Amino acid sequence: EPVQFLCDDHVIGRVRLIGVRLPSDARLGAEGQGMSLAMQTLELFRPTVGAAAVGMARRALDEAIAYTQQRQQFGQALAAMQATQLALAEMATDCEAAALLVQRAAQLADAGLPLGSASSMAKLFATEAAQRVVDRAVQLGGGQALVRGHILERLYRDVRALRIYEGTSEIQKLIIARHLLR
Repeated sequence: EPVQFLCDDHVIGRVRLIGVRLPSDARLGAEGQGMSLAMQTLELFRPTVGAAAVGMARRALDEAIAYTQQRQQFGQALAAMQATQLALAEMATDCEAAALLVQRAAQLADAGLPLGSASSMAKLFATEAAQRVVDRAVQLGGGQALVRGHILERLYRDVRALRIYEGTSEIQKLIIARHLLR
């Protein structure tokens, strides 16, 4: 009976393999080690999800800066208001901290060193930070930032998925805790 694998409704694409047969020398790893290989792959890809989150956060920050510098409220630019400045400072700090954690995990991976919890920390912090930054950018952008097609509206929708890919934020916390408790 031919193997059939269907994935028609996945959020990032469609895959359909029907009747696929591969020779045993095409197998990755030894028989029975599939789960272990999958977990190692996830560990390597987590920093890439973190990097995507950093990119989204930085774009949201850039949009917020540009908007608050041009938008006038009560006779001055929004960027001149202390509350706006405090928000932008927090957003920028989140972006930088996330980038550093992602960079650290990537350097470990590139050096062939064990990632330990660095991969999960990078993914967790970067995706949660991106959610905060994008949310704050939407708040600063007001109603226009919610209009379908606006860059901040798209980032708001897209960043949410990053907190799920390669393991949810809760799973990342459990992985980090396991490393701490060893």
